[in-house]
Amino acid sequence: MSQKEKKDIDDRFKKFGTVSFTSLTKVNDFIDYLEKGKVMGTRCKDCGQVFFPPRANCYKCLSSNIEWFEVAGKGKLLTYSKLKYAPVGFENDLPYSIAVLDYGDYKIFGRIAGSVPEEEIKLGMEMKTVVNTLPNGQLNYVFEKA
Repeated sequence: MSQKEKKDIDDRFKKFGTVSFTSLTKVNDFIDYLEKGKVMGTRCKDCGQVFFPPRANCYKCLSSNIEWFEVAGKGKLLTYSKLKYAPVGFENDLPYSIAVLDYGDYKIFGRIAGSVPEEEIKLGMEMKTVVNTLPNGQLNYVFEKA
C-alpha cells in the first residue's frame, strides 16, 4: 500500500465502542453523527427498507440509493438480558444489560445505560437511544428511560 493510499483510508469507525472490530466500512459517517450527538440509521430510497446498524447497500432491492435518518423518539423495550460473562474486550464492563428496542419500523440492539436501575427495567417500557462517551473518549450509544 502506498503512502497516499494509507492516508486516504477512512478509519473513523475505530472511534466506536469499547472494542471496535470494524476497521473499514462504507458508513463511517455514523461516527460523525455520533460526534454531533445523533444516533443515525439508513433507509433505502428505492424500496424503503430501514437499517440499523446503518448499511450502505440494500439487501432487499440491491440498491445503493441510501439516505440517513435520525433514531429519535421513544422505542419500547422488547427484551433484555443482564450479562455476568462478557466477550473478549468487555470483561471490565460487567455486569451490564443488553436489549432490543422496537421503534415500529425498525429495531435496535444495544446496551441499557448503567444509570438505569435494574429494578426499574420492565418489558414494554419506553426508552430512547442516546449517544454515550466512554471514559477513554470512544463513542457508542445506549438506551435510557424516556
